[in-house]
Amino acid sequence: MKRVAIVGGGIAGLSAASELARTHTDSAPCAFKLFEAAPRLGGIVATERRAGFVIECGPDSWVSEKPAARTLAVELGLADALIGSNDLWRKTYLAEGRTLTPLPDGMRMMVPSNWAALLASPLLSWQAKLAYLREPKMAAALQASALENAGNTHDESVRDFVRRHFGAEAADAFAAPLLAGVFGGDIRHLSARAVLPIFIHLEREHGSLILGLQARLRTAANNSAPASASIFTSLRDGLGTLIERMEQRIPAASLRRNCRVQAIEREGQQWRVQTETHDAEIFDAVILAVPAHVAASLLAPFDAEIPTLLPQQASSAIVVALAFSAASAASMRIPRGFGFLVPQRQSATGHPDSQAALAQRALLACTFVDQKFPHRAPPGAILLRAFFGGPHAPALLGESDTTLSTLALQSLGTLLGKLPEPEFAIVRRWPQSLPLYAVGHLQRMEQLQERVARLPGLHLIGNAYHGVGLPDLIAAGQATARTAIGAACAQSSTANPPATRTRP
Repeated sequence: MKRVAIVGGGIAGLSAASELARTHTDSAPCAFKLFEAAPRLGGIVATERRAGFVIECGPDSWVSEKPAARTLAVELGLADALIGSNDLWRKTYLAEGRTLTPLPDGMRMMVPSNWAALLASPLLSWQAKLAYLREPKMAAALQASALENAGNTHDESVRDFVRRHFGAEAADAFAAPLLAGVFGGDIRHLSARAVLPIFIHLEREHGSLILGLQARLRTAANNSAPASASIFTSLRDGLGTLIERMEQRIPAASLRRNCRVQAIEREGQQWRVQTETHDAEIFDAVILAVPAHVAASLLAPFDAEIPTLLPQQASSAIVVALAFSAASAASMRIPRGFGFLVPQRQSATGHPDSQAALAQRALLACTFVDQKFPHRAPPGAILLRAFFGGPHAPALLGESDTTLSTLALQSLGTLLGKLPEPEFAIVRRWPQSLPLYAVGHLQRMEQLQERVARLPGLHLIGNAYHGVGLPDLIAAGQATARTAIGAACAQSSTANPPATRTRP
């Protein structure tokens, strides 16, 4: 029987385990173990349900146009639980000083589809608007220098990519805050090829991103894409439902919680997995679904170059959810929309002179949760979710939950007006949770794959490699599980050692 070890029970590792459990049959038997260092599964996907509120402590949804998450939810019997974002209310604001200014309607990140809204926006100077007007006229030159030209392995930063098309002001005003909410990173260092694949493709095909987006929208219209489809999808009772259903699918004997893997070793054509609390076990394949710094530690003994190819930096995040009862919410004046972003240029460098100043600099975004999705708060209640990240967030990780909720209330109050005391607050810290895809990331991933291929039966998945969104991680976990079974089958035909060994 084929034996597979999965190290890490986040969304990628759990998806791999769920796929192995689903595909296990008498004709294709597979025994697997999922090792997770924490007491719970799901990684940063975590949902709290309290007093009628549904609170996401990590990601709150997935991009609807990517099918893997929806397909899995339906497969797990959650079709009736799928909900879309309230796109009729979709408006995102940028914090300018103490003012919230809406992003122009029709923006796809930094690319406009509504000229009137862009040209009327107070967020850009007339010089920046002129740069937008010039971009379609530069299509031929931009296409000739496109990053994705055949055979071209050149990369550049997100800021440089956006600057070539629309100028530095657009890069700082739009791309920086939008991507900070996803990666918590600086667009001067993030890889354009890794972070903006859709726009890189549009540049190759059309040169002009504006013309490319227009062509894409026309194609969608001609294909009769449903106009009612929401941009984001979630689950009525929270994304934690997805974790719970996958966990139910996995046999209890295959789960090892509170079980940190100390080392993995090659033993003939197989793998020896050593944990802190159990005897070593032998497997035909190992799927590493751990953060980049953990993977680097486990793989350094095999190849000293592998750690240098993994992302070298990861940002930390703090999520603070503030739940306000209907009585308290009556005095609040939250603008209609999904929330606001804080441009990084507003988060000035230098040492802050107080905790409040530090929190203000670390604040990257706030979601108006009860407006973004239905079924998130009782009638009349308000649920706000503050997201702290970037270079100042690590200094806040050691603060107490009480301190962080107070700082969040103060930080949001500077932009939303003085806020009443919440009914309750929930705080979650996610240290080193967002790997930064630095310039050259995809080329390093190719080199990494070449080196990992020299270690048969070893597979790497997670948000350090080819995407951070839930559909990307789910698809990677499922595909890798199927690959591991095939590879393990080939290896099992040449060796069949005992399943368990005692510690040396």
